[in-house]
Amino acid sequence: MNAMAHALPTMAPALDVSTLTQFVDPLPIPEIAQRQGYRPSPTDRKLSVPFYRIQAQPIASKVHRDLPPTRFWSFGSSTPGPTFETRSGESLLVEWVNALPSEHFLPMDHTIHGAEADKPAVRTVVHLHGAKTGPESDGYPEDWMVPGKSSLYYYPNQQDAAMLWYHDHALGINRLNVYAGLLGAFFIRDGVEEALNLPKGKCELPLILYDRLLTRDGQLLYPVSPDPQAPWVPEIFGNAILVNGKLFPYLDVEPRRYRFRVLNASNARFYNLSLASDVPFHQIGTDQGLLPTPVPLTSLEIAPGERADLVVDFSEHLGAQLVLKNDAFIVMQFRVSAKKVTETSSLPPALRPVLRIPESRAVQTRLLTLDEYVNKAGNPVMLLLNASHWKMPATEKPVLGSTEIWTLINPTNDSHPIHLHLVRFQILDRQPYEPWLFQTKRELHFLGPPELPDPNEAGWKDTVRAHSKMVTRIIVPFEGFAGRYVWHCHILEHEDNEMMRPYEVIAAV
Repeated sequence: MNAMAHALPTMAPALDVSTLTQFVDPLPIPEIAQRQGYRPSPTDRKLSVPFYRIQAQPIASKVHRDLPPTRFWSFGSSTPGPTFETRSGESLLVEWVNALPSEHFLPMDHTIHGAEADKPAVRTVVHLHGAKTGPESDGYPEDWMVPGKSSLYYYPNQQDAAMLWYHDHALGINRLNVYAGLLGAFFIRDGVEEALNLPKGKCELPLILYDRLLTRDGQLLYPVSPDPQAPWVPEIFGNAILVNGKLFPYLDVEPRRYRFRVLNASNARFYNLSLASDVPFHQIGTDQGLLPTPVPLTSLEIAPGERADLVVDFSEHLGAQLVLKNDAFIVMQFRVSAKKVTETSSLPPALRPVLRIPESRAVQTRLLTLDEYVNKAGNPVMLLLNASHWKMPATEKPVLGSTEIWTLINPTNDSHPIHLHLVRFQILDRQPYEPWLFQTKRELHFLGPPELPDPNEAGWKDTVRAHSKMVTRIIVPFEGFAGRYVWHCHILEHEDNEMMRPYEVIAAV
């Protein structure tokens, strides 16, 4: 769990969610994105590819039966936005349209880089998190567009089956735009996944989790610091955990296997998920697709930006009502039918091979620090990567087709989920170290042996938890495209206040 949890002043009385009746709303399932036709492929004008038009717009949505509609911004008519369903190797085009109003309804902080008062108040740019796509379609934070404008992005989908997700990525106000509701799921399928006979159709469902602070009248509350000169707060922890946009929803299930595609879309909250009575489940995939084998679990830690592919078998729980918890807090309920059904899906002992990358393949090892800066009261005022600001020139310039080891050195009290755009990577290990020695003498003095990643992290990742007082090593093949990308902490308040850096993939000579 994240260590830093500050008491935050609020601008309106917060809702006491314990006063709401639980499990009165069914779990909503986001609609499937519908194509608007076909357009010529940017890479081959003789080919036509599916074309989608998705509009960011204001909406009102009820998060609970007993609350009035909440004001959100969303891609489409609901939040989360529509789910994309596509296949590996089948490219598509999306026109992302900014149909938002000209003023933001959440509090702005003009002291943050990229959010200065001379910038338009409302800007958006879309990043498809986990996608191997060209730099012009990656959602670079400065490629934002204002209301009334649109951008056409091309997604080749030349990657394994996985759950990706799309969300706003505008420099300086990303935390506000995602908090407002600008996010959705994106599934890539392939033949390897389909041959495994995993649960599908009505038995495969997204569970998109994000916490929000709500006022007593059910409106979004984004707190600010008591310092009027610097309203930024380092992290946001909401009083309401929404699942697919609902508070305390229930889901009717049959006594069979279900596949749940879990996404942590929170700004800052880490989840420690479990089923009541320690009912076991299996994790079969992570950020970038299937694991080598199913991993049995009774609890799951998942950081902002991470995804987990889970299989839950309800066959031994006929007639039961099982709750999903985050530590001691209730998230949702599963209502298991008492009527037996015939199981048609499988949970095979082997899923998809993940060949481990030998360290000897790395042509460069980079030492990269995660840095926190505090004021005299000890409160964070800014975070950096490698002691470098966003506007400084890119210092990480891997060669296309090469492999590097990135060593993430974290002296802070936080666990930071570090996300690299474009690429997928493998976790090598984590190792406790003495921060003071490194900060004063640049000496890495380890306090224990390396710790291998947990079995449910032993697949392809695009977001890694760099734990407090630990050195986390990842090995990264830089494949796909040359160009300018970013890497950052996926705690959105950190990302917005300088914990993001550009990096450049250089074309091989």
